[in-house]
Amino acid sequence: MKSLEIRSRLYSLVTTLLTPLVLFRLAMRGVKTRAYLQRWHERFGWFKTPKKIKKSIWVHAVSVGEVNAAIPLIKALMKRYHDHCFVLTTITPTGSDRVQQIFGDQVFHVYLPYDLPGAVKRFLKKTKPDLAVIMETEIWPNLFRFCKKKHIPIVVANARLSEVSLKGYRWVGSLAAKAFNDTAFVAAQTKTDAKRMIQLGCQPEKIYVVGSLKFDIIIDQSIIDKGKEIRDHYQNSRMVWIAASTHHDDEVQILAAFSVLKQRHPDLMLVIVPRHPERFETTTQSFRKLGFNTQLRSEAGLCDIHGDVFVVDTMGELLEFYASSDIAFVGGSIANIGGHNVLEAAVFSLPVLVGPNTHNFDEITQLLEECGGSYTVHDSADIVLYMDALIKDKHLRLKMGQAAKQLVKENRGAVQLTMDLIESFMNEKPLYDEIKSKHYPRIAKQ
Repeated sequence: MKSLEIRSRLYSLVTTLLTPLVLFRLAMRGVKTRAYLQRWHERFGWFKTPKKIKKSIWVHAVSVGEVNAAIPLIKALMKRYHDHCFVLTTITPTGSDRVQQIFGDQVFHVYLPYDLPGAVKRFLKKTKPDLAVIMETEIWPNLFRFCKKKHIPIVVANARLSEVSLKGYRWVGSLAAKAFNDTAFVAAQTKTDAKRMIQLGCQPEKIYVVGSLKFDIIIDQSIIDKGKEIRDHYQNSRMVWIAASTHHDDEVQILAAFSVLKQRHPDLMLVIVPRHPERFETTTQSFRKLGFNTQLRSEAGLCDIHGDVFVVDTMGELLEFYASSDIAFVGGSIANIGGHNVLEAAVFSLPVLVGPNTHNFDEITQLLEECGGSYTVHDSADIVLYMDALIKDKHLRLKMGQAAKQLVKENRGAVQLTMDLIESFMNEKPLYDEIKSKHYPRIAKQ
């Protein structure tokens, strides 16, 4: 125990010493995305809270993807614990924008403080949480330690731990293990995730395998209606390929593939949605340099009949453009990022192309391919091969799209299982064994 306390103090010292470098990195990101230069004081726990906060439920989601995954759980928590205020934290400005877009003044949003003792203490004192829900696997030793000291139960929801992340956490070894063991419980996505957490040092009795919250994605009727409006604008005469959440290496292969496909299929239109705002201009120019009529969401509203490429240079509209497309490529997967959420495309019955680098979503991506809902593409040649087949064969597109949507349907249920665990803990009722006996989604049985 004494050794752990020494490591904890050493971690706090190192974190403090590294703060100037973190601020420098924040400033550098702010050069491209001005929002990173705003509200920096929140990252040190300095902010004003609404007077109405007397007790709260706090949910932390790093960025857009985690916020989207958390939406159904947050709504379930709001319904069950309507006597609490809700505090939502993110790390990125895009995550902040998504919170405001979905929840508005229903929640109090603030940036998560750096894992410095003083910043963490100020944050907890101001927000007064009765429960902390940390999405996926954001393990911050000081944050978890002070929650434990203040008797604030922590739930790690939709928890996942890739092999890469497992290796990354080993440098803080016992501190990461202690953070896990300071939780009330961990709701893991898969058995593979649970095994890695145990390898890291998490006590097995803390872990429940409940499946992925991403399968419980909620598609509002307004999104479906907006997708139909966009589709009607195209007059249903064009084949629409959406490349979503793209990074540089994804776009290199997409650009090469589109150059070939456009010659074979003149009516093909590419809708491209870069993952980060700082890429909007670079992405636009790369297509214009090759002579493609490239239009922007911020300027044109919607692509006209002469457009070849449509760059969605706005945030929070990805689902609407999925809803208006025929075929999807999900980025971060040819680029060695670890992939992004393929289920956002699957829920709209889209056949999916995805690269091989999907360690953030290994099990989900594997299931999607096994059910016949996706193809794995390594480069532009693969993209051309499969896109050509999909464009020519409507039956194939429908078959793959239906398989993808059915996979989502079959694996729903993680929200309810997570809520069962939260309620049993909050009510101090021994329901854990009963919950363990429930039927888990198929992904939980991997």
